[in-house]
Amino acid sequence: MFKHAVLFSILNIARQANHPWLYMETHSAAGSYDLSDKLSRKTAEADEGVLRLLADKNPPALLRPWLDHVRKATPAAYPGSPEIARHCLGENDRMIFFERHPAEYEKLVKSLGDEKRARAIKDDGYNGALKLQPRSHERAFVFLDPSYETERDMEELAAWIPRAMKRWPKAVFLVWLPLFKDERELEFGQFLSSLDFGFVAGTRWHDDSGKDSALDGSAMIGLRTSPAMGRPAFEIAEQLDAYW
Repeated sequence: MFKHAVLFSILNIARQANHPWLYMETHSAAGSYDLSDKLSRKTAEADEGVLRLLADKNPPALLRPWLDHVRKATPAAYPGSPEIARHCLGENDRMIFFERHPAEYEKLVKSLGDEKRARAIKDDGYNGALKLQPRSHERAFVFLDPSYETERDMEELAAWIPRAMKRWPKAVFLVWLPLFKDERELEFGQFLSSLDFGFVAGTRWHDDSGKDSALDGSAMIGLRTSPAMGRPAFEIAEQLDAYW
C-alpha cells in the first residue's frame, strides 16, 4: 500500500517533466489484484491497509488522490503498479512491463488490454531490461519490486542496480524494500542508498506475530530523483506513521 501511494505521487510529478519517459518494471506481476480472493482473505493484509483507509472518512491527506484512484476500481481489481503507471504517465511516455511467471504474465496482458503505450514481455526483468535503451529524447524510469522471498533476491538486485546505472547514466530508479522485524534488510538498504543521490522513506506498523521474519514495515528508495519526487515519499511516510 505504501509503495503504491508513493509510486502514484512520484509518477504524477514525473509526468510534468519536459521530456517523455521510458518507464520499466522488472517485476510487474498481475497488474491488478482481487482483494476478495482466497489468498487476500487469508493474509488479511488489505483489511488493515487499503480497505481500512478506504473506509475511513478522514484518511491522511496525501493519500487521498491515490485512494480516489483506487475507488474508481473495485475490490476485485485493485490497481497494482502497472495500472498506476498507465493512469499517471503521459500520452508520449512508453511503458514496458516484465513478468516471467506464466500465470501472472497472462493476467498482466489482460490487465493492459489494448494500451498502445505499454508492452508486456514474458522474460526475466533484470535480463530483459538491460537489452533496452531510451530513445534520444527519452529518460529511463525503472521501478523495482522483487518478491524478496529469499536473500538471493537482495543479492541479485544489489548486483543489478550498478550495472543498470552504468547503462542508463540519467535514469531514475525507484526500489521497494520490505522492512522485517529482524532488520535483515538494513545492510542491503544502506548499500542501495549509497549508490547515488536520492531518498529513503519508510513506515512501520505494529506487528505482534512474534516472528523475527515478520514484515513490519515498508520503504521506498529513490536514486537520481529530484527533491520534488522525494518530498511526497517522506510526507506520506510521516502521515502513515501517525495514522497507524
